[in-house]
Amino acid sequence: MEALGELLASDHKLTFEFFYKGLQELADPTVDRQELLYNASVLAHYAQVSTHAVSELPAPTSLTKVFDTFVLDTSRSADGEMMEAAGAQCLLLAGFFENQMRQRHAIRWYAEMGAGFYQRASAHQQSARKARLLSAIALRFEIWRQLHAQLSRELRDLPYLMARPASL
Repeated sequence: MEALGELLASDHKLTFEFFYKGLQELADPTVDRQELLYNASVLAHYAQVSTHAVSELPAPTSLTKVFDTFVLDTSRSADGEMMEAAGAQCLLLAGFFENQMRQRHAIRWYAEMGAGFYQRASAHQQSARKARLLSAIALRFEIWRQLHAQLSRELRDLPYLMARPASL
C-alpha cells in the first residue's frame, strides 16, 4: 500500500516539474526560460487550488466566471496582482482547457483579454524585472496559450500510450 501512496502523492515541486518538463518538450528551444518557468508555475498552481478555495483566489470554473470577476467588477482593474491572476486564469482556461471552453466561449477574444490583463498587471508592478516578464507574457500570450492547449491534448492522449503496471 505504501507504493500506492507514493504514486498518488504530489507536492508543489513535483507538480511544477511535471508541467515544466511538459512545456519544455513542446516549446521552441530558444524560448525565454523565465517565461517557461512562469507558465509552468501557473499550471502547477491551478492544478493544486480548489474551485472552492476560501483562503486564496479559487481556481476558475469557466471563462464566464473570469469575465464576471474581472471585467464586470471593475474594482480590481487597478490591482496588479488581481490583473495578473485574471491573465493567468484566461491562460489556463483558454489554453489548457481550450477544448472544454471552445463550445461556449470565443477563445481568441478571451486570449486578447488575457493579454490585456497581463499588460495592465505589468503597468502596476513594482519590480522592473517582474514587469518585463508580465509584459513579455502579454506579448506572447497567444503562443503560450497554444502551448498550454497542446500540452493538454498530449496529456489527454498519454493514458493510451502508457503501459499498465504489472501489479500494485
